[in-house]
Amino acid sequence: MITTEQLKEAQDRCEQLYRYLDIPAKQMQYEEEQLRTQAPDFWEDQKRAEEQMKLVKGLEKWLNGYKEVKTLTDELQLAFEFCKDGLIEESEVDDDYAKAIAAIEALELKNMLRQEEDAMSCVLKINSGAGGTESQDWAQMLMRMYMRYAEANDYKVSISNLQEGEEAGIKTVTFEIEGDYAYGYLKSENGVHRLVRVSPYNAQGKRMTSFASVFVTPLVDDSIEVNVDPSKISWDLFRSGGAGGQNVNKVETGVRLRYQYTDPDTGEQEEILIENTESRKQLENRENAMRLLRSQLYDRELQRRKAAQAKIEAGKKKIEWGSQIRSYVFDDRRVKDHRTNYQTSDVNGVMDGKIDGFIKAYLMEFAGQNNEN
Repeated sequence: MITTEQLKEAQDRCEQLYRYLDIPAKQMQYEEEQLRTQAPDFWEDQKRAEEQMKLVKGLEKWLNGYKEVKTLTDELQLAFEFCKDGLIEESEVDDDYAKAIAAIEALELKNMLRQEEDAMSCVLKINSGAGGTESQDWAQMLMRMYMRYAEANDYKVSISNLQEGEEAGIKTVTFEIEGDYAYGYLKSENGVHRLVRVSPYNAQGKRMTSFASVFVTPLVDDSIEVNVDPSKISWDLFRSGGAGGQNVNKVETGVRLRYQYTDPDTGEQEEILIENTESRKQLENRENAMRLLRSQLYDRELQRRKAAQAKIEAGKKKIEWGSQIRSYVFDDRRVKDHRTNYQTSDVNGVMDGKIDGFIKAYLMEFAGQNNEN
C-alpha cells in the first residue's frame, strides 16, 4: 500500500498544476471566449469562427485535464482513509494511486509544450540508411512503432508516400499524424535511429548495424500563414502503385512537387522534393503535396529561429537534430537515448509503440531550453 508521503506528494503535484496552469484565469478566459461564440453573426466569418472554436476547445481540454487530476487525487485521499478504517483493500488504494499519478504525469508533460507549433499535428518521414534490405527492414519496423504509438494515443494516421524495398522493408515513408500535440511529443524523434541485432538476412548470423533517419515537422493548417512563391514550383506526374500487377495505377495520379527554396540568411538555394500518392485523384494529391510543402517551409522558419536563439545562448546545451539519437540493441535487450541517457530493457514494448518514457525524458531535458524566448 502507498505511504502517507506518497499521498502527500500526489496532492502537492496536483496543487502545483493548479498554480502553474493558472486554472482560475483559464476558467475565466474559457467563459469569455465561449460567450463570443454565441454572437448572432459568429459564423459569418467562417475562418475566424473556426479559429475561435479551436481556442475554446483548447481551453476546455486544459480545464478537463486538471479536473480529472483533481478528481482522481481526491478519490485517492478518500480511498486511503477508507483503507485505514478497514473498509477497502490495500490493492484498491494502489490502483487509485496509479491512476492519479498517470493523470498527473500526463498533464505535467503536456504543460512542458509551450511553443505554438507544439499543439499541431505532424508529418513524420522515415528514410532507410545505407545497407540495403537490412536498413529497409529497420525503417519498416520504425514505421510500425510510430503507428502503434499513434494508435495508442488516438491519433489519426494517413500515409502520403511509401516506397517499398526490393526484397523487404521500405526505402522511405511519409505519413501524417493528426491529433492534439502530436508534433510536441514526436519532435523528440528527430534524428538517426541505430539498430544492432543478429541479422535474419545474413546466412552467417552475424551481428549487424543498421540506420534510419526520422524527420518530424509540424503539419500546418489554413490558419497558419506560410509564404509560398508559385514561380518556384514545378510539377511532375507519374503512375502510382506497388511493385507491379493490379496495384499499379494506369493513370498518372502520383505527383512530384519540386520547390526551389532560397535560404533567407545565406542565399543558398536548395530543391525541396515532395511526392504524394495518397489518393487515386491527381487533384487531391496536388493539394496534399502543397500542404506538405507548407509544413516543410514552416518548419524551416522554426529551425531558423531556433538557430538564431542558439547563437545567443551559446553556453546552453544544444539539441543536435540530425545526429544519432538512439540505439536499439536487440541482443542485449537495451534501448538507449544518447541525448538524455534514458534507457529501458523492454525492447518489445518500445517496438510496439511504448516510447512515452523517451519522450518524457527528452521534454524534461530540453523543454525549458526550447520554451525560453
